[in-house]
Amino acid sequence: QVQLVESGGGLVQPGGSLRLSCAASGSIFRVYFMGWYRQAPGKQRELVAGITNGGSTDYADSVKGRFTISRVTAKNTVSLQMNSLKPEDTAVYYCNLNEAFWGQGTQVTVSS
Repeated sequence: QVQLVESGGGLVQPGGSLRLSCAASGSIFRVYFMGWYRQAPGKQRELVAGITNGGSTDYADSVKGRFTISRVTAKNTVSLQMNSLKPEDTAVYYCNLNEAFWGQGTQVTVSS
């Protein structure tokens, strides 16, 4: 069984920053991808940022230049540094492992 535990969500004003973290544990044979998705009310879940085992990263166009994903391979942890946050970044953010396992989600609200 695989568990993903997220932390770091909350309420922030526009232009502010938040850092999300996710730790994976359990029966993990091999990690080839870790990433963050988000889902806003009434919208589909979308990929925000992902990082492969080789260190390649991918970002949604809407967050490029503002968000940075990083990973500590030995600890199976992944973080998402979010800067210059906008109200449209408001969503529940989910950690993902190997595009198969999901965290419980953490709420990010950007509002004045």
